[in-house]
Amino acid sequence: MNHEELKRLDGRYVMPTYGRFDVDIDHGSGATLYDLAGREYIDFASGIGVNSVGYANPKWVAAVTEQAGKLGHISNLFYSQPCARLAQQLCERTGMANAFFANSGAESNEGIIKLARKYSFDKYGKGRGTIITLKNSFHGRTITTLTATGQDVFHNYFFPFIDGFRYAEAGNMDSVAEVAGHDVCGVLLELVQGEGGVLPMDQAFVHDLAVLCAERDWLLLVDEVQTGVGRTGTLFAFQQYGIIPDAASFAKGIAGGLPMGGFLANDKCSGVLGPGAHATTFGGNPICASAALAVLDILDEEALAAVRENGNYLRARIEHMGVDCLGGTRGLGMMIGVEVLGERSNRELAARLIENGLLVLTAGTALRLLPPLTITREEIDKGLAIMERTLA
Repeated sequence: MNHEELKRLDGRYVMPTYGRFDVDIDHGSGATLYDLAGREYIDFASGIGVNSVGYANPKWVAAVTEQAGKLGHISNLFYSQPCARLAQQLCERTGMANAFFANSGAESNEGIIKLARKYSFDKYGKGRGTIITLKNSFHGRTITTLTATGQDVFHNYFFPFIDGFRYAEAGNMDSVAEVAGHDVCGVLLELVQGEGGVLPMDQAFVHDLAVLCAERDWLLLVDEVQTGVGRTGTLFAFQQYGIIPDAASFAKGIAGGLPMGGFLANDKCSGVLGPGAHATTFGGNPICASAALAVLDILDEEALAAVRENGNYLRARIEHMGVDCLGGTRGLGMMIGVEVLGERSNRELAARLIENGLLVLTAGTALRLLPPLTITREEIDKGLAIMERTLA
């Protein structure tokens, strides 16, 4: 099959919900991808942060292959080793108490919203189920997580939305106070607003928010769907902010390319969701859990230090390129936003870069870079050379 044949097949049978770039991807190795014609691309996108350990990583491939030959699925009516071992690894490396496994970021965020509402219901009864989220946030595309998302652009078409969410200005405790009330049970935030433009939260704001939540017995819920699993240079971003959230969701990079998500709860919330209170058929799937165990094994402290170093290297190189259409950078680790200047949009610049062999993303008005966390310095330099040559 060639590129045009694939496009016709996709156009005929796949629902047209995605604005695709005119590129197909057939296979890859490390952070280098190839299309059906054999053309090479350097990947600064990693499947929107999913392919955390790159492509065809030998340790990841071995873990998935071995488990696929033993047991693909059994359901949560029975015990399985990969699920329990993965929960242990995540808790021991974060200081959290226990884990729930799901299939996607939206489902994971639904879970922590339910956790907060049940915690409050069990302790205070009805009438205390409102969640405060932040403007410019993004939490998923189900009706509930769309409602939680603080961007009007995502809200059109799907009315009516559910009740129980209010929006505050990021970084503004006065704004949080304005929307607070006796009916609030939790605050949900991203420590780096990903879809909103790669915007890190201020440390002081996060600290003050954590103090307020503790004082009012609101649950502090951290959406780590994009920031988690090493993306920001620590296993979870909250470990750089000096807080222990009541719950933190994760997805994207956890299984290195397989669909998996979930959330961690602290000691206070570890027993809130008992048998029958929350469930999902595929949660903790043995193959996905085995893949995730391989990801965590690969992302040891040395690898996380390399994420921080390579993130700093990428940002410094971009800021010193002297390219008129690019401004400053921001982010944590290898979650990087690059401001776009001039008349061309970030989408136009992304299309030009992809056409020339560098896969990038957009977010807000910025270019967004989410390379595989195991990308080599040689691959980084190749990608930067394409960026400079294309945008000069």
